[in-house]
Amino acid sequence: MHKSETLSGNEPDIPFREVIGFANDHAGFPLRPPVLDLLGRHSGRIIDVGTQSEEPVDFPDVTRRAVQTILDKQTDRVILLCGTGAGACIAANKVRGIRAALCGDAATAEGARRWNDANVLALSLRTTSEAVLGEILDAWFATAASPDADDRANIGHLADIEPA
Repeated sequence: MHKSETLSGNEPDIPFREVIGFANDHAGFPLRPPVLDLLGRHSGRIIDVGTQSEEPVDFPDVTRRAVQTILDKQTDRVILLCGTGAGACIAANKVRGIRAALCGDAATAEGARRWNDANVLALSLRTTSEAVLGEILDAWFATAASPDADDRANIGHLADIEPA
């Protein structure tokens, strides 16, 4: 049974998602359990391509596997978790069709979804507390892309400058 809201109380209405992609590198590993717990509340299935330990891995490789789930139409949203979030965000944005945003607060996550139709959320283990993490994910999943013609045109312009 699908829920129209994944959290109770005064939380925003968060549509339940069938599938969410997820990846972490070794630096993001310590925050992996609470992120997966929160994602499980928002989705029926998590495509997890992240590392299962703190053994070093190359974040561009992990990121590529994660965003490939969007390109293969297995999901339309992916969460990336690494030490700063910056490397994963940069790597994701090298891929055509991916609009990744590094978000450290709920307002940025909401704006990334609303005005940029971000399909990848990068998170930093080093600067994101578990409490803020929940707020960021709630805002990102609760926010739809703006239907405004000007906003859609800007997203089109982003596609025009994507790498080939």
